Amino acid sequence: MQPLPGKPSNLVKPTLDTKFHIDYEWWEQRADEDYRSYLLTHLPPEKRALFSAHDEQRVVDYIHPETGEVFQLDELGLAIQQAAKQPDFINPQTSLVDSVFRVFLANGNLPRTPRELAQDTGRDANTILKTLGGMKVYKGLRPLIVNPEAEKEE
Repeated sequence: MQPLPGKPSNLVKPTLDTKFHIDYEWWEQRADEDYRSYLLTHLPPEKRALFSAHDEQRVVDYIHPETGEVFQLDELGLAIQQAAKQPDFINPQTSLVDSVFRVFLANGNLPRTPRELAQDTGRDANTILKTLGGMKVYKGLRPLIVNPEAEKEE
């Protein structure tokens, strides 16, 4: 049985050229992990306090500055995008997993290879691969395995 397009597979060993992304289904399946609470940790402390106080989720249109794609974000998502524009959003003091997660938050979850993530984070590509390519899934960061047969059908 072939893996579905875009679905991770435990049978494929990721390489430095394997693309990774945030697997939102992983978050949906984790009762012990709260995605919104984790997102709050990526905001500056002054913004974090503002969003911790309320759960209001007003939705706004957001235009991705690099792709021009328009999509809807709640206020927390918009605050994340604003934080991502700050020069210290990804910095050496941030853990490797959080740094990589922030890359995907900032780029709209466009898949990236460990080589590309190394450029984005200033971390070693092999270390990124060893961390994200192992059996343990950190914060939904998983390889994006595309079924070549499914691509031919499209």
